[in-house]
Amino acid sequence: MLDLPRSLRVEPRPPNAPHRVWRDWALLGSLVPLAVLEGFLRPDLPYRVLTVAIGVALVPTLLWRRTAPLAMLVIAMATTGLAPFFTDGHPPESGTMAYLLLLVYALARWGSGQEALTGLAVIFIQTGVSTAAGHATPTNAIAGLSVTFSALTLGATIRYRAGARTRMLDQAKLVERERLARDLHDTVAHHVSAIAIRAQAGLAMAPTHPEAATEALALIESEASTALAEMRTMVRVLRKDLPADRTPTPGVADLDQLAGRARSGPPVDVGVVGDVGDLSPSVDSAIFRLAQESVTNARRHARHATRIEVRVAADATSVRLRVTDDGDTAPIRREAGYGLIGMIERADLLGGTCEAGPNEGRGWTVTAVLPRSGATA
Repeated sequence: MLDLPRSLRVEPRPPNAPHRVWRDWALLGSLVPLAVLEGFLRPDLPYRVLTVAIGVALVPTLLWRRTAPLAMLVIAMATTGLAPFFTDGHPPESGTMAYLLLLVYALARWGSGQEALTGLAVIFIQTGVSTAAGHATPTNAIAGLSVTFSALTLGATIRYRAGARTRMLDQAKLVERERLARDLHDTVAHHVSAIAIRAQAGLAMAPTHPEAATEALALIESEASTALAEMRTMVRVLRKDLPADRTPTPGVADLDQLAGRARSGPPVDVGVVGDVGDLSPSVDSAIFRLAQESVTNARRHARHATRIEVRVAADATSVRLRVTDDGDTAPIRREAGYGLIGMIERADLLGGTCEAGPNEGRGWTVTAVLPRSGATA
Protein backbone atom coordinates (compact mmCIF):
# COMPACT_ATOMS: atom_id res chain seq x y z
CA MET A 1 0.00 0.00 0.00
CA LEU A 2 2.88 2.37 0.76
CA ASP A 3 4.26 1.81 -2.75
CA LEU A 4 0.99 2.91 -4.39
CA PRO A 5 1.48 6.69 -4.01
CA ARG A 6 5.12 6.33 -5.08
CA SER A 7 4.22 4.33 -8.19
CA LEU A 8 1.49 6.83 -9.03
CA ARG A 9 3.93 9.74 -8.82
CA VAL A 10 6.30 8.17 -11.35
CA GLU A 11 3.53 7.13 -13.75
CA PRO A 12 4.32 8.80 -17.12
CA ARG A 13 1.83 10.29 -19.50
CA PRO A 14 0.23 7.87 -21.99
CA PRO A 15 1.98 8.03 -25.37
CA ASN A 16 0.48 9.47 -28.55
CA ALA A 17 -2.05 11.76 -26.91
CA PRO A 18 -4.08 13.40 -29.73
CA HIS A 19 -3.68 17.16 -29.93
CA ARG A 20 -6.87 18.44 -31.51
CA VAL A 21 -9.39 16.65 -33.71
CA TRP A 22 -12.52 17.81 -35.48
CA ARG A 23 -14.66 16.74 -32.52
CA ASP A 24 -12.88 19.28 -30.33
CA TRP A 25 -13.76 22.12 -32.69
CA ALA A 26 -17.34 20.85 -32.94
CA LEU A 27 -17.55 20.81 -29.14
CA LEU A 28 -16.15 24.34 -28.99
CA GLY A 29 -18.62 25.53 -31.62
CA SER A 30 -21.59 24.10 -29.74
CA LEU A 31 -20.70 25.05 -26.16
CA VAL A 32 -20.20 28.76 -26.81
CA PRO A 33 -23.69 29.27 -28.31
CA LEU A 34 -25.21 27.10 -25.56
CA ALA A 35 -23.60 29.22 -22.84
CA VAL A 36 -24.90 32.42 -24.45
CA LEU A 37 -28.34 30.91 -25.01
CA GLU A 38 -28.54 29.83 -21.37
CA GLY A 39 -27.82 33.40 -20.33
CA PHE A 40 -30.76 34.65 -22.39
CA LEU A 41 -33.17 31.92 -21.27
CA ARG A 42 -32.36 32.14 -17.53
CA PRO A 43 -33.14 35.62 -16.24
CA ASP A 44 -32.87 34.24 -12.70
CA LEU A 45 -29.18 33.38 -13.19
CA PRO A 46 -27.14 35.43 -10.67
CA TYR A 47 -24.73 37.84 -12.35
CA ARG A 48 -25.74 36.58 -15.78
CA VAL A 49 -23.22 38.57 -17.79
CA LEU A 50 -20.23 37.55 -15.66
CA THR A 51 -21.37 33.94 -15.42
CA VAL A 52 -21.84 33.65 -19.20
CA ALA A 53 -18.50 35.40 -19.78
CA ILE A 54 -16.72 32.90 -17.50
CA GLY A 55 -18.45 29.97 -19.19
CA VAL A 56 -17.44 31.19 -22.65
CA ALA A 57 -13.90 32.13 -21.61
CA LEU A 58 -13.15 28.68 -20.19
CA VAL A 59 -14.39 26.73 -23.23
CA PRO A 60 -11.02 27.00 -25.08
CA THR A 61 -9.34 25.09 -22.25
CA LEU A 62 -10.87 21.97 -23.80
CA LEU A 63 -8.55 22.34 -26.79
CA TRP A 64 -5.47 21.73 -24.60
CA ARG A 65 -7.01 19.27 -22.14
CA ARG A 66 -4.96 16.33 -23.49
CA THR A 67 -1.61 18.04 -24.02
CA ALA A 68 -1.68 20.23 -20.88
CA PRO A 69 -4.35 18.69 -18.61
CA LEU A 70 -3.02 20.02 -15.30
CA ALA A 71 -2.59 23.60 -16.53
CA MET A 72 -6.11 23.67 -17.99
CA LEU A 73 -7.60 22.26 -14.78
CA VAL A 74 -5.75 24.82 -12.64
CA ILE A 75 -7.00 27.66 -14.85
CA ALA A 76 -10.59 26.41 -14.56
CA MET A 77 -10.41 25.81 -10.79
CA ALA A 78 -8.80 29.19 -10.13
CA THR A 79 -11.34 31.04 -12.26
CA THR A 80 -14.41 29.37 -10.76
CA GLY A 81 -12.91 29.59 -7.27
CA LEU A 82 -12.21 33.32 -7.46
CA ALA A 83 -15.48 34.27 -9.16
CA PRO A 84 -17.61 34.21 -5.94
CA PHE A 85 -15.39 36.90 -4.42
CA PHE A 86 -16.64 39.28 -7.14
CA THR A 87 -20.28 38.19 -7.08
CA ASP A 88 -21.15 38.52 -3.40
CA GLY A 89 -20.47 34.84 -2.77
CA HIS A 90 -22.46 33.47 -5.71
CA PRO A 91 -20.46 30.78 -7.55
CA PRO A 92 -21.03 30.36 -11.30
CA GLU A 93 -24.17 28.25 -11.62
CA SER A 94 -24.35 27.85 -15.38
CA GLY A 95 -25.45 24.35 -16.34
CA THR A 96 -23.39 24.60 -19.51
CA MET A 97 -20.23 24.71 -17.40
CA ALA A 98 -20.65 21.01 -16.68
CA TYR A 99 -18.19 20.63 -19.56
CA LEU A 100 -15.45 21.38 -16.99
CA LEU A 101 -15.78 17.74 -15.93
CA LEU A 102 -14.03 16.93 -19.22
CA LEU A 103 -10.94 18.62 -17.79
CA VAL A 104 -11.10 16.36 -14.74
CA TYR A 105 -11.55 13.30 -16.97
CA ALA A 106 -8.65 14.38 -19.21
CA LEU A 107 -6.36 14.79 -16.20
CA ALA A 108 -6.84 11.14 -15.23
CA ARG A 109 -6.80 9.92 -18.85
CA TRP A 110 -3.85 11.85 -20.28
CA GLY A 111 -1.90 13.36 -17.37
CA SER A 112 1.10 11.90 -15.60
CA GLY A 113 0.77 10.48 -12.10
CA GLN A 114 2.37 13.55 -10.58
CA GLU A 115 -0.02 15.81 -12.51
CA ALA A 116 -3.00 13.77 -11.33
CA LEU A 117 -1.93 14.06 -7.68
CA THR A 118 -1.32 17.79 -8.06
CA GLY A 119 -4.68 18.29 -9.77
CA LEU A 120 -6.40 16.34 -7.01
CA ALA A 121 -4.77 18.62 -4.42
CA VAL A 122 -5.95 21.70 -6.36
CA ILE A 123 -9.52 20.37 -6.38
CA PHE A 124 -9.44 19.76 -2.61
CA ILE A 125 -7.96 23.19 -1.93
CA GLN A 126 -10.52 24.94 -4.13
CA THR A 127 -13.37 23.04 -2.48
CA GLY A 128 -12.03 23.73 0.99
CA VAL A 129 -11.59 27.45 0.34
CA SER A 130 -15.09 27.76 -1.14
CA THR A 131 -16.64 25.94 1.83
CA ALA A 132 -14.66 27.96 4.39
CA ALA A 133 -15.65 31.24 2.70
CA GLY A 134 -19.29 30.25 2.73
CA HIS A 135 -19.56 30.05 -1.05
CA ALA A 136 -20.67 26.42 -0.84
CA THR A 137 -22.39 24.37 1.83
CA PRO A 138 -20.73 21.17 3.08
CA THR A 139 -23.48 19.16 1.38
CA ASN A 140 -22.86 20.84 -1.95
CA ALA A 141 -19.11 20.42 -1.51
CA ILE A 142 -19.47 16.68 -0.88
CA ALA A 143 -21.80 16.32 -3.87
CA GLY A 144 -19.35 18.21 -6.08
CA LEU A 145 -16.45 16.06 -4.95
CA SER A 146 -18.47 12.91 -5.65
CA VAL A 147 -19.14 13.99 -9.23
CA THR A 148 -15.50 15.00 -9.64
CA PHE A 149 -14.26 11.65 -8.39
CA SER A 150 -16.64 9.90 -10.79
CA ALA A 151 -15.03 11.76 -13.70
CA LEU A 152 -11.55 10.92 -12.37
CA THR A 153 -12.47 7.25 -12.00
CA LEU A 154 -13.87 7.09 -15.52
CA GLY A 155 -10.71 8.65 -16.95
CA ALA A 156 -8.47 6.26 -15.01
CA THR A 157 -10.55 3.26 -16.12
CA ILE A 158 -10.38 4.21 -19.79
CA ARG A 159 -6.66 4.83 -19.43
CA TYR A 160 -6.08 1.41 -17.87
CA ARG A 161 -8.12 -0.40 -20.52
CA ALA A 162 -6.34 1.41 -23.35
CA GLY A 163 -2.97 0.60 -21.80
CA ALA A 164 -3.91 -3.06 -21.34
CA ARG A 165 -5.03 -3.36 -24.95
CA THR A 166 -1.84 -1.70 -26.18
CA ARG A 167 0.26 -4.12 -24.14
CA MET A 168 -1.68 -7.11 -25.49
CA LEU A 169 -1.26 -5.89 -29.07
CA ASP A 170 2.47 -5.40 -28.50
CA GLN A 171 2.68 -8.89 -27.03
CA ALA A 172 0.91 -10.37 -30.06
CA LYS A 173 3.34 -8.61 -32.39
CA LEU A 174 6.31 -9.76 -30.30
CA VAL A 175 5.15 -13.38 -30.36
CA GLU A 176 4.83 -13.26 -34.15
CA ARG A 177 8.26 -11.65 -34.46
CA GLU A 178 9.76 -14.41 -32.32
CA ARG A 179 8.12 -17.10 -34.46
CA LEU A 180 9.41 -15.47 -37.63
CA ALA A 181 12.88 -15.13 -36.11
CA ARG A 182 12.93 -18.87 -35.35
CA ASP A 183 11.83 -19.66 -38.90
CA LEU A 184 14.53 -17.39 -40.30
CA HIS A 185 17.11 -18.98 -38.00
CA ASP A 186 16.38 -22.36 -39.59
CA THR A 187 16.54 -21.05 -43.17
CA VAL A 188 19.85 -19.24 -42.56
CA ALA A 189 21.31 -22.40 -41.03
CA HIS A 190 20.19 -24.32 -44.13
CA HIS A 191 21.93 -21.89 -46.50
CA VAL A 192 25.15 -21.84 -44.45
CA SER A 193 25.22 -25.65 -44.44
CA ALA A 194 24.80 -25.64 -48.22
CA ILE A 195 27.68 -23.17 -48.55
CA ALA A 196 29.97 -25.40 -46.46
CA ILE A 197 29.09 -28.50 -48.51
CA ARG A 198 29.63 -26.69 -51.83
CA ALA A 199 32.94 -25.29 -50.63
CA GLN A 200 34.18 -28.74 -49.57
CA ALA A 201 33.14 -30.22 -52.90
CA GLY A 202 34.84 -27.42 -54.83
CA LEU A 203 38.09 -27.84 -52.91
CA ALA A 204 38.07 -31.60 -53.51
CA MET A 205 37.46 -31.28 -57.27
CA ALA A 206 39.60 -28.19 -57.97
CA PRO A 207 42.87 -30.10 -58.77
CA THR A 208 41.28 -32.31 -61.42
CA HIS A 209 38.14 -30.39 -62.49
CA PRO A 210 38.67 -26.61 -62.24
CA GLU A 211 35.35 -25.95 -63.99
CA ALA A 212 33.54 -27.79 -61.18
CA ALA A 213 35.20 -25.49 -58.64
CA THR A 214 33.98 -22.47 -60.61
CA GLU A 215 30.45 -23.87 -60.63
CA ALA A 216 30.68 -24.44 -56.86
CA LEU A 217 31.74 -20.82 -56.35
CA ALA A 218 28.72 -19.62 -58.31
CA LEU A 219 26.41 -21.72 -56.16
CA ILE A 220 28.15 -20.51 -53.01
CA GLU A 221 27.63 -16.90 -54.11
CA SER A 222 23.91 -17.54 -54.65
CA GLU A 223 23.47 -19.27 -51.31
CA ALA A 224 25.44 -16.53 -49.51
CA SER A 225 23.29 -13.78 -51.04
CA THR A 226 20.13 -15.55 -49.96
CA ALA A 227 21.46 -16.16 -46.46
CA LEU A 228 22.47 -12.51 -46.16
CA ALA A 229 18.97 -11.38 -47.13
CA GLU A 230 17.45 -13.73 -44.58
CA MET A 231 19.83 -12.50 -41.88
CA ARG A 232 18.93 -8.87 -42.59
CA THR A 233 15.27 -9.72 -42.12
CA MET A 234 16.06 -11.62 -38.92
CA VAL A 235 17.92 -8.61 -37.51
CA ARG A 236 14.81 -6.51 -38.08
CA VAL A 237 12.55 -8.82 -36.11
CA LEU A 238 14.79 -10.30 -33.43
CA ARG A 239 13.98 -8.72 -30.07
CA LYS A 240 15.90 -11.04 -27.78
CA ASP A 241 18.05 -14.16 -27.89
CA LEU A 242 15.96 -17.08 -29.05
CA PRO A 243 16.83 -20.77 -29.07
CA ALA A 244 16.83 -22.47 -32.43
CA ASP A 245 13.69 -24.44 -33.15
CA ARG A 246 14.80 -27.76 -34.67
CA THR A 247 11.32 -28.69 -35.86
CA PRO A 248 11.16 -28.66 -39.68
CA THR A 249 9.53 -25.46 -40.90
CA PRO A 250 6.34 -26.18 -42.88
CA GLY A 251 5.66 -24.41 -46.17
CA VAL A 252 3.28 -24.28 -49.12
CA ALA A 253 3.87 -27.96 -49.83
CA ASP A 254 2.44 -28.75 -46.39
CA LEU A 255 -0.86 -26.90 -46.90
CA ASP A 256 -2.59 -30.21 -47.53
CA GLN A 257 -2.29 -30.78 -43.79
CA LEU A 258 -5.04 -28.17 -43.42
CA ALA A 259 -7.37 -29.91 -45.86
CA GLY A 260 -10.15 -32.32 -45.04
CA ARG A 261 -12.61 -32.27 -42.19
CA ALA A 262 -11.37 -31.67 -38.67
CA ARG A 263 -13.04 -33.11 -35.59
CA SER A 264 -15.05 -29.90 -35.41
CA GLY A 265 -15.70 -27.19 -37.93
CA PRO A 266 -16.19 -27.12 -41.71
CA PRO A 267 -13.94 -28.96 -44.19
CA VAL A 268 -11.01 -27.16 -45.82
CA ASP A 269 -10.31 -27.21 -49.55
CA VAL A 270 -6.75 -26.30 -50.61
CA GLY A 271 -5.67 -25.21 -54.08
CA VAL A 272 -2.28 -24.02 -55.36
CA VAL A 273 -1.74 -22.38 -58.74
CA GLY A 274 1.61 -21.33 -60.19
CA ASP A 275 5.25 -22.15 -59.50
CA VAL A 276 5.91 -22.21 -55.76
CA GLY A 277 9.04 -24.32 -55.91
CA ASP A 278 11.61 -21.55 -55.52
CA LEU A 279 9.95 -19.29 -52.98
CA SER A 280 12.12 -17.68 -50.35
CA PRO A 281 12.09 -20.02 -47.32
CA SER A 282 10.75 -17.24 -45.10
CA VAL A 283 7.92 -16.50 -47.54
CA ASP A 284 7.22 -20.21 -48.01
CA SER A 285 6.88 -20.61 -44.24
CA ALA A 286 4.87 -17.40 -43.88
CA ILE A 287 2.25 -18.55 -46.40
CA PHE A 288 1.70 -21.72 -44.38
CA ARG A 289 1.56 -19.85 -41.06
CA LEU A 290 -0.90 -17.27 -42.41
CA ALA A 291 -3.11 -19.97 -43.90
CA GLN A 292 -2.96 -22.01 -40.70
CA GLU A 293 -3.97 -19.04 -38.52
CA SER A 294 -6.75 -18.06 -40.95
CA VAL A 295 -8.20 -21.58 -41.00
CA THR A 296 -8.02 -21.76 -37.19
CA ASN A 297 -9.86 -18.44 -36.89
CA ALA A 298 -12.50 -19.54 -39.41
CA ARG A 299 -13.17 -22.80 -37.58
CA ARG A 300 -13.39 -20.92 -34.32
CA HIS A 301 -15.54 -17.95 -35.35
CA ALA A 302 -17.34 -18.79 -38.62
CA ARG A 303 -20.78 -19.74 -37.37
CA HIS A 304 -22.80 -22.08 -39.60
CA ALA A 305 -19.98 -22.28 -42.14
CA THR A 306 -20.05 -25.23 -44.56
CA ARG A 307 -16.65 -24.80 -46.20
CA ILE A 308 -13.29 -23.06 -45.96
CA GLU A 309 -11.25 -22.43 -49.10
CA VAL A 310 -7.49 -21.90 -49.14
CA ARG A 311 -6.10 -20.64 -52.44
CA VAL A 312 -2.47 -19.85 -53.26
CA ALA A 313 -1.52 -18.23 -56.55
CA ALA A 314 2.09 -17.45 -57.48
CA ASP A 315 3.49 -15.40 -60.35
CA ALA A 316 6.94 -14.11 -61.28
CA THR A 317 7.11 -11.48 -58.52
CA SER A 318 4.70 -12.37 -55.73
CA VAL A 319 2.60 -15.05 -54.11
CA ARG A 320 -1.01 -14.44 -53.05
CA LEU A 321 -2.93 -16.26 -50.33
CA ARG A 322 -6.70 -16.13 -50.03
CA VAL A 323 -8.63 -17.90 -47.26
CA THR A 324 -12.41 -17.54 -47.31
CA ASP A 325 -15.40 -19.13 -45.59
CA ASP A 326 -19.18 -18.90 -45.97
CA GLY A 327 -20.12 -18.48 -42.31
CA ASP A 328 -22.14 -15.76 -40.63
CA THR A 329 -20.27 -12.49 -40.12
CA ALA A 330 -20.41 -12.38 -36.32
CA PRO A 331 -19.84 -9.03 -34.59
CA ILE A 332 -16.81 -10.44 -32.76
CA ARG A 333 -15.03 -10.84 -36.12
CA ARG A 334 -15.37 -7.20 -37.09
CA GLU A 335 -12.46 -6.14 -34.90
CA ALA A 336 -8.89 -7.21 -35.52
CA GLY A 337 -8.04 -9.90 -32.99
CA TYR A 338 -4.56 -10.56 -31.67
CA GLY A 339 -4.05 -13.43 -34.10
CA LEU A 340 -4.79 -11.13 -37.04
CA ILE A 341 -2.47 -8.50 -35.58
CA GLY A 342 0.33 -11.09 -35.60
CA MET A 343 -0.47 -12.06 -39.19
CA ILE A 344 -0.33 -8.44 -40.33
CA GLU A 345 2.96 -8.00 -38.49
CA ARG A 346 4.52 -11.06 -40.17
CA ALA A 347 3.40 -9.98 -43.64
CA ASP A 348 4.68 -6.44 -43.09
CA LEU A 349 8.09 -7.64 -41.92
CA LEU A 350 8.43 -9.64 -45.15
CA GLY A 351 7.52 -6.65 -47.32
CA GLY A 352 3.94 -7.75 -48.01
CA THR A 353 0.40 -7.03 -46.89
CA CYS A 354 -2.34 -8.90 -45.04
CA GLU A 355 -5.98 -7.81 -44.88
CA ALA A 356 -9.16 -9.36 -43.51
CA GLY A 357 -12.81 -8.44 -43.70
CA PRO A 358 -16.36 -9.65 -44.33
CA ASN A 359 -17.60 -10.70 -47.75
CA GLU A 360 -20.70 -9.30 -49.37
CA GLY A 361 -23.56 -11.26 -47.86
CA ARG A 362 -21.89 -14.08 -45.95
CA GLY A 363 -18.42 -15.15 -45.04
CA TRP A 364 -15.04 -13.74 -44.20
CA THR A 365 -11.89 -13.44 -46.31
CA VAL A 366 -8.22 -13.09 -45.41
CA THR A 367 -5.93 -11.96 -48.22
CA ALA A 368 -2.14 -11.81 -48.03
CA VAL A 369 0.30 -10.80 -50.77
CA LEU A 370 4.03 -11.41 -50.26
CA PRO A 371 7.01 -10.86 -52.58
CA ARG A 372 8.56 -14.13 -53.69
CA SER A 373 11.96 -13.23 -52.24
CA GLY A 374 10.72 -11.56 -49.04
CA ALA A 375 12.04 -8.29 -47.62
CA THR A 376 15.64 -7.55 -48.56
CA ALA A 377 16.38 -4.79 -46.04
